[in-house]
Amino acid sequence: MGAGVLGAKPMKVYILSGQSNMEGHAKISSFDHIGMDPKTAPILKEMRNADGSSKVLDDVWMTYRTGKEEEAPGVGPLTAGFGSRKNPAEPGEKIGPEFTFGIYTRKLVNEPVLIIKTAWGGKSINTDFRSPGAGAYEFNEKQLETFKKQGKDLAEMKAEKAKATGRYYRMMMDHVKAVLADPGKVHPGYDAKEGYELAGFVWFQGWNDMVDSGTYPERGKPGGYDKYSEVLAHFIRDVRKDLKSAKLPFVIGVMGAGGPTEKYGKNQQRYKSTHEGFRNAMAAPASMPEFKVNVTAVLTENYWDPELDEVAAKRSKVQAKEKELRKSDLSKKEQAKAIEKLRAEAFTARELELLKGITNADYHYKGSGKIMAQIGKAFAEAVYELNKK
Repeated sequence: MGAGVLGAKPMKVYILSGQSNMEGHAKISSFDHIGMDPKTAPILKEMRNADGSSKVLDDVWMTYRTGKEEEAPGVGPLTAGFGSRKNPAEPGEKIGPEFTFGIYTRKLVNEPVLIIKTAWGGKSINTDFRSPGAGAYEFNEKQLETFKKQGKDLAEMKAEKAKATGRYYRMMMDHVKAVLADPGKVHPGYDAKEGYELAGFVWFQGWNDMVDSGTYPERGKPGGYDKYSEVLAHFIRDVRKDLKSAKLPFVIGVMGAGGPTEKYGKNQQRYKSTHEGFRNAMAAPASMPEFKVNVTAVLTENYWDPELDEVAAKRSKVQAKEKELRKSDLSKKEQAKAIEKLRAEAFTARELELLKGITNADYHYKGSGKIMAQIGKAFAEAVYELNKK
């Protein structure tokens, strides 16, 4: 795209932040599965070239901050590979929501785009991403009692918590501000005369808070995650304050690993109330009067794929039988032959293709490109709708 068009309007800048699912654990090898469903096949066409390679958007650029504090961020035109990485500065084999977020944002706004992504796996908002407005982390009575029983030094515990509190919020903000100080270092088409417009922030996090029984001792009961809602509300206010963007459109990607809770099977029932409570707490700030117009929640549970659940369950049963065969008195050659026959009889050709769509654990949305692609698209559409308001 020519420089004249690039400079026609302020460049649109979007910030994506969160923990492991914002990093993204869907391998590129799972992409074929996207094309197996007529509903999502059109998305795959936007992600791939005719020869099957991943598209590269030369007017949508990424800067991706993850990993250790001293490691350089990843920078480049948007393509597949900006998911979880061993080395932040080198292309990876995974995607998060950023790939389809950028693809569909570019289509919707019809302008060049800069995406700033900051994401670190295994981080909470109660501590790691805790923003200044939420104040210091305070241990509750149950935690204090536990520390006392364990013989831990309370002063030492408080000092460690204070040191950890807000660290990743600061790292996130430092990177965002560094990029905004000179966007031309990231996007080669940036026109300093026209400047930039902060057009949206997407927050996709939650797992570490959801499983934290210390911070949320009543998490299985109604209101058990109210503190998450409170801290997230402060986070939204502080992000806007620190970036001097009082009405910055803000999207909350509500944790949905496992799919809609009303469809949970027998083995999932023990998690149902906890998952429901946490999801409600995540979405709650979007209903607050001060945020009603420019904050929205995207229920990522809607993009879960039950067909993957079915084939994964079948695979588990087959793997159990394989384990028995390996323990049998059959020779290695006979074991291999028996396992091959078992797999051939257990799976249809379609199911074998479906299995390629699973590249990670359930809490990482099965490492499914199909699920992650839909989530990224939904985030893009949600930000666009907020901007229209």
